[in-house]
Amino acid sequence: MTMGNKLGAELLGTFWLVLGGCGSAVLAAKFGDGLGIGLLGVSLAFGLTVLTMAYAIGHISGCHLNPAVSVGLTMAGKFDKKELLPYIVAQTLGAILAAALLKFIASGDGGMVTGLASNGVGVHSPGGYNMMTGIVVEVVMTFMFLMIILGATSKKAPAGFAPIAIGLGLTLIHLISIPVTNTSVNPARSTGPALLEGGIALEQLWIFWLAPVVGAVVAGLVYKMTFKDA
Repeated sequence: MTMGNKLGAELLGTFWLVLGGCGSAVLAAKFGDGLGIGLLGVSLAFGLTVLTMAYAIGHISGCHLNPAVSVGLTMAGKFDKKELLPYIVAQTLGAILAAALLKFIASGDGGMVTGLASNGVGVHSPGGYNMMTGIVVEVVMTFMFLMIILGATSKKAPAGFAPIAIGLGLTLIHLISIPVTNTSVNPARSTGPALLEGGIALEQLWIFWLAPVVGAVVAGLVYKMTFKDA
């Protein structure tokens, strides 16, 4: 598979993750009179984007869809470090394109677009959680996400079930942490909406690069040291 194929797959996959996940939050979470999908629906939507793309492009690019995942796999010795930066660029571009399309769609009812499901802490946190709490949650959730990915994709794991485990893992992570940070665990997913929203979302974007990458690095190192034969 050529690098162009891989990067195209990563761009498409991350585009789908942001459009499907953030789109469900912006367009469907509170739709109508009690008809919205709510926190549970948004959590499931994010998980489904990863599950569907894992089957669609996993054989092409590995279906990272997330700079933190690429970093964690690199630290675990399961991804070529020479491909890390191109993957991150493709993922981030896919997220930005999806956020731009979502903003266009959301403005189609004639109203003003007030948010694109950006991540945040403090006054920008859905539940008003402070910065330290948000950082800890993002580090821990990303750590667990990488441990799920590394374990589920091991050669010794049951074949063919990794996308299900990873998709459900991301669903669970969102169920836990949407109230705290609106759930990032993915710097690209955070970047797209933040760039289009600007303001406090953009000011706090550094948190959602730093914390997920730290969690991913720790997970990669822990997995490599603890389960090196997996």
